[in-house]
Amino acid sequence: MLQTFINMFKIAELRNKLLFTVGLLVIYRIGFYIPVPGVNQAKMAISTGGGGGLGDLADYFQLFTGGNLKQSTIFGLGIMPYISASIIFQLLVTVIPTLEKLSKEGDSGRKKIQEYTRYATVGLCLIQGMVWMRYLSGNQLVFAEYRGDWGGLSLSYLIMSLLVLTSGTIFLMWLGEQIDEYGIGNGVSLIIMASIVARMPQAFIYVWQNATFRVDDSGGKMDPSKILFLVAAFVAVVAGAILITQAQRRIPIQQAKQTRGRRVYGGQRQYLPLRVNHGGVMPIIFASTLLIFPGILFGALASGTGWLLLYTMRDWFQGNQYPYILSYVAMVYFFAYFWTTVQFRPKEMATNLRDYGSFIPGLRPGKRTADYLEKVMTRITYVGAAFLSIIALIPTLVAQSMQIPFMVSAFLGGTGLLIVVSVALDLVQRIEANLTMRNYKGFLGTEGSIRGGRG
Repeated sequence: MLQTFINMFKIAELRNKLLFTVGLLVIYRIGFYIPVPGVNQAKMAISTGGGGGLGDLADYFQLFTGGNLKQSTIFGLGIMPYISASIIFQLLVTVIPTLEKLSKEGDSGRKKIQEYTRYATVGLCLIQGMVWMRYLSGNQLVFAEYRGDWGGLSLSYLIMSLLVLTSGTIFLMWLGEQIDEYGIGNGVSLIIMASIVARMPQAFIYVWQNATFRVDDSGGKMDPSKILFLVAAFVAVVAGAILITQAQRRIPIQQAKQTRGRRVYGGQRQYLPLRVNHGGVMPIIFASTLLIFPGILFGALASGTGWLLLYTMRDWFQGNQYPYILSYVAMVYFFAYFWTTVQFRPKEMATNLRDYGSFIPGLRPGKRTADYLEKVMTRITYVGAAFLSIIALIPTLVAQSMQIPFMVSAFLGGTGLLIVVSVALDLVQRIEANLTMRNYKGFLGTEGSIRGGRG
């Protein structure tokens, strides 16, 4: 392993890409802590420091967007508006014929859709920024000299704050695109991964400061049994996440034989890989985000009306309650099937197989092949959604049963761990390809003769 890391820096091109990527991520982490002018950061930290609606919303937002609303920094909105715009256009491509035709025009069409995505990102930033600044002004989190008649803020300050938040997201989008073009790995995914990994030292420091060598059932203390359980569970969940991320159902594909003169071409047997977890982390992201709002909504209605039923329903949608857990699992399944339905197109796949002269043994090309692919995908999506549900609920269940803070148990599962595992696997595979292409031994043990130290 050490020799593999040494070989990575022997190749000039790969070394430059790695250093460029790390440099841009460092720039992102610096901007992560630059606050928006005019916001009372000390009061802001107190308002979002505890649990409950806003604190949970800020935690989830920071977890998978790369933003930081707890301190209202210039990167407060994170990369989420860009991700949302990309998802919206992915869905629109499947339902709007003009966009679908544009996506099939090759590189020029994809660039045009990317341009539309950037414009939509700016619009989403302005909307989200307006909502966030209205919240800050309503809770007296903006200094008095910046208040006014425009949603509780002065017009000049409102425009300035919206420009700052929007520019922060656009700059993050630009960083991601630069990593894609000149660095290594997926830029947006690496930004989110950096935000998640940066929270790990806080968890380690908490465990170290609260470690004890005697059994202690009081909340917060980390006795040896809890520490050993955390280590074992972390290893097991990471292994399971890697397994489900890489898991595939391989459908045998037979290529038709063709006779040209005296030679026979084709006839090879190949496989069509179908991912078990086709939706990736998107079902968890959607479910986690949407289930934050019922608790906030019922809490706001309860405080305004005083109805006991609304207080009960607010308590139902706390992270450790059975209605919340059941709703979470149901929504993970719903979004897993929804995302698979949007992204996976069995009819188009069956048509492509027929056009290339390939077929699934025992099935006629066309409708029967499409029906079979859809049936297989429905079954394996059920398994993938079940695993996503388990991964998503492990942190909450561990935190509740063992009285471990969520900031520690969060690294046993959930969206953060799946993002880290999937992005790390993609990064390792890209580095592996660069190493093996130059006959270096890669992370996976691929042998090759080293032909000198220069790339």
